[in-house]
Amino acid sequence: MNDHRTVGIIMIEDDEGHARLIEKNIRRAGILNDLKHFTDGTTALQHLFEAADGPAKNGPALVLLDLNLPDMSGTDILARIKAEDSPLKRTPVVVLTTTDDKVEIQRCYDLGCNVYITKPVNYESFAQAIRQLGLFLSVIQVPEIED
Repeated sequence: MNDHRTVGIIMIEDDEGHARLIEKNIRRAGILNDLKHFTDGTTALQHLFEAADGPAKNGPALVLLDLNLPDMSGTDILARIKAEDSPLKRTPVVVLTTTDDKVEIQRCYDLGCNVYITKPVNYESFAQAIRQLGLFLSVIQVPEIED
């Protein structure tokens, strides 16, 4: 009954510099899980819900989500993932964004995000925050996808 499956990480981040920094510091924290990076919401949603190797068809994942994307709002993606009829509604979503507006934070939690992290402006603070996120990722349990 303890058939542990590796959890894939889906990173939706349009800033290549932030994406590299996030991945580098997650790896420094010892997280070696498969990490797929998407720079826009459309492609990310296609992968999440339709791809044969995507979470809806292939098992558990954790989503790292930026709110400020070129083609759609991260809150729209969050709403799709957490919708009542979504096969991914139990998928953990970590919002990782520069937006520190209290209304936006509340909105993300109301939509079902599990963790909201504001990206620090300072490089070293950002790197440290991501390493701490990596430690968090090393201990969380992620539910299986519902059929």
